[in-house]
Amino acid sequence: MRILWDFDGTLFDTYPAFTKVMKQLVSSEISEEEILRELKVSFHHATEVFQLTEEEITAFRKKDNALSPDEKPPFRGLKTILEKAELNVIMTHKPRAEVIAILKHFDMEHYFADLVAGDDGFPRKPDPASYHHLNDQYHLDLAVGDRLLDILPAKEVGMKTCLFQNDSPGADFYVKNYHDLNERLWPSNYS
Repeated sequence: MRILWDFDGTLFDTYPAFTKVMKQLVSSEISEEEILRELKVSFHHATEVFQLTEEEITAFRKKDNALSPDEKPPFRGLKTILEKAELNVIMTHKPRAEVIAILKHFDMEHYFADLVAGDDGFPRKPDPASYHHLNDQYHLDLAVGDRLLDILPAKEVGMKTCLFQNDSPGADFYVKNYHDLNERLWPSNYS
């Protein structure tokens, strides 16, 4: 299985940290649940909904970058799938240096053959250009993401799609945890 992965909210549990940081920048009446719901659409969407200024967006990025990677851990069971996959690549809007720092912190960079990051010059998802680029090189089978914008370009490219912890219509299949994905992809090998 050759898999394209989203990063935030798919490989790594980053949304609790993002929510904590954004809570510091928005009105005290806005709940963490509301912040999380809007962040799960996209960071850009959340900044518009909460009307963050450019200065507040810059403050968010500084505060987020100052957090320890330990506050953004990989999801439980993920390494088992990464080890079993024939090939793994990442497509993310996160800057390359941040992705590499988190992967190195958790000793996980060796699991990935390639990475397209937010500062690599490709249009943002759901534009399929980065997916075409990765698929042309690696002939990918599956795209895993936590949001619709992660799977829409994969469908256009012709990959199977999996939504992680998201029941929105449109994916080929859905999983709540990586035990379920592992069982789905390798049912006879699951231990």
